[in-house]
Amino acid sequence: MATRLFHISDVHFGVEDRAALSAVAAAVEQERPNAVVCTGDLTQRAKHSEYADAAKWFGSLGVPTILQAGNHDMPYYNLWERFTDPYRRYRALNDRVGAQLKSDDVVLVPLVSTVRAQPRFPWSDGLVRKPPLARTVAQLEELRGDPRTKIVMCHHPLLGPEGAGANPTIGGDEAFAAIASAGADAVISGHVHTPFDEVRSRGGHSMRMIGIGTLSTRLRHGAPPCYQVIECKPGRAITVELRVVGEPPAA
Repeated sequence: MATRLFHISDVHFGVEDRAALSAVAAAVEQERPNAVVCTGDLTQRAKHSEYADAAKWFGSLGVPTILQAGNHDMPYYNLWERFTDPYRRYRALNDRVGAQLKSDDVVLVPLVSTVRAQPRFPWSDGLVRKPPLARTVAQLEELRGDPRTKIVMCHHPLLGPEGAGANPTIGGDEAFAAIASAGADAVISGHVHTPFDEVRSRGGHSMRMIGIGTLSTRLRHGAPPCYQVIECKPGRAITVELRVVGEPPAA
């Protein structure tokens, strides 16, 4: 037996790719994964109408959906709300269609990498603050000895591409080392709209980094709309199948 997750990200309702969403929904209906996991940017501008569309689509899937907020999911036009309660609209969506994963094979642990503002521009890049990191590490420490695969989910990749210079996620190097040391097997993310699957190291600890592209019209770096099937088996084994929308699944 194994637990199968459909990993999606950066749906960006408001500029969503309807054909890509229909393809993913059809695959969910046919294959019935244990859950659909979305690592942020559910909306484009955090409008009420965009959240309503997100609620309708996620609610139609018929399987548990595990959601994470991205930098686009805080209000852009209501600055008062952005600074006083930036995740209010996201929480309402999560309360309506979100779920908790129940699995004998894998446990998902959230890590917040978004902030309402930061001392640089644009505000879209990741920043891992100490309090959210401490909560994630504490949850991982509580899972010491748990035989399940431990996957941390966040919106921003914790490390930039190899050899690309400064890490665009402030605090990402420290966060990577801390969660790897605390027993995480992998970290999954979105944001960059480009899929990847690699093993990286920081602070003497190695961990798998798994990222997925977008299901919106905001394509980057030549990467097409895509999603991943992540399968977690006993023994903390992880397999990842990248699926490009419009191409048949691997045999």
